[in-house]
Amino acid sequence: MTVTFDSFGLSPDLMVGVADLRFSSATPIQAAAIPVAMAGRDIIGCASTGTGKTAAFLLPTLNRLSTGPRNVIRALILSPTRELALQIDEQAMALAYHMGLSVASVVGGLDMSPQEDAFKAGAEIVVATPGRLLDHMRYPYVDLSHVEVLILDEADRMLDMGFIPDVRRIVRAIPTERQTLLFSATMAPAVRKLTEELLKDPVEISVNPQKPAAGIAHRVFSVSHARKGALLTTLMGKVKMNSVVVFVRRKSEADKLARQIERAGFPATSIHSGRDQGQRIAALEAFRKGEVGVLVATDVAARGLDVDGITHVVNYDVPHSSDDYIHRGGRTARAGARGEVFTFVAPDEEEQMERIERAVQTELPRVKLPGFDRGLDGPQGRSSDRRPPPRGDRGDRGSFRGR
Repeated sequence: MTVTFDSFGLSPDLMVGVADLRFSSATPIQAAAIPVAMAGRDIIGCASTGTGKTAAFLLPTLNRLSTGPRNVIRALILSPTRELALQIDEQAMALAYHMGLSVASVVGGLDMSPQEDAFKAGAEIVVATPGRLLDHMRYPYVDLSHVEVLILDEADRMLDMGFIPDVRRIVRAIPTERQTLLFSATMAPAVRKLTEELLKDPVEISVNPQKPAAGIAHRVFSVSHARKGALLTTLMGKVKMNSVVVFVRRKSEADKLARQIERAGFPATSIHSGRDQGQRIAALEAFRKGEVGVLVATDVAARGLDVDGITHVVNYDVPHSSDDYIHRGGRTARAGARGEVFTFVAPDEEEQMERIERAVQTELPRVKLPGFDRGLDGPQGRSSDRRPPPRGDRGDRGSFRGR
């Protein structure tokens, strides 16, 4: 059954923001979480990236803030990465535009002075990374005593990045009487323990957390490491790939591959931890505006990258885990759109690919592209990998014709 946003009873000014963003029908996580959050309950939300969970926590929070005091921090949103925090900040500002609420992003890598000014000006909503917020909390201009809503986004990622002790320090500075909304793609034991510490009688909402998002067509290509770059540019010449995110493991590989794609005639840029915050923001903006069609990224972007219209995700290197596979793929097919995920598998990555398939309980379709299949370096059949693929003829399923 289709659930529309006007059925939630949101404030009129907030509904104007919803219309501005052209939100139509609610996603499953939004339909399940928004009424519960608007009733004031704590929530454990477990859903894959790309399912609309940012709006699932922003809308009820903004609706709560539509009445009550101003010029004090009433909602605190903690995010594991700068990119994700800035994107939450952008969506919060768009939704709250007609409400007279002020939103501030407090993230590392940027000048602290404007962030200090935002605190002093009385922002009602603060979106922060834990480390930078703690930097500011050393000074008296930060007052968290009025926080009514605490939101922890990507809690599993915060755990992975070692932020949980910082989160606990921050929580000690805010009122115990509050609403807490925690969202995570997975519910590892340590995340479960955190929910027991921070939430009171929570409602648990789970929307297919271990499954790739609907609307994604998956393709797996067997290819040697040495031929992955050539395979990528060949596919880009055959398939209409308007907006592409290519995930690699190493930051040195990201820059190198971006240059190779540029030489093949496709505008590209890169984003990774080796670039400073200004460079990362510039690269992301160029990609978002369509000035470049290819963004080569390490997993620093996997959890937070939120750009409309991404048509393809390419796993240049096989992800470390099924969670990473789902998160990377969640960059495309967002909000009901369709997309494709291509994964390049070298012979020494076959075992990891099999583990991912078992975890997501899906046998992903293999595609044969002449000259690249079976991990070969070329038509002559010379392989750059030392051991043959263990799955035999499985790489012969189907053929690739593009669109």
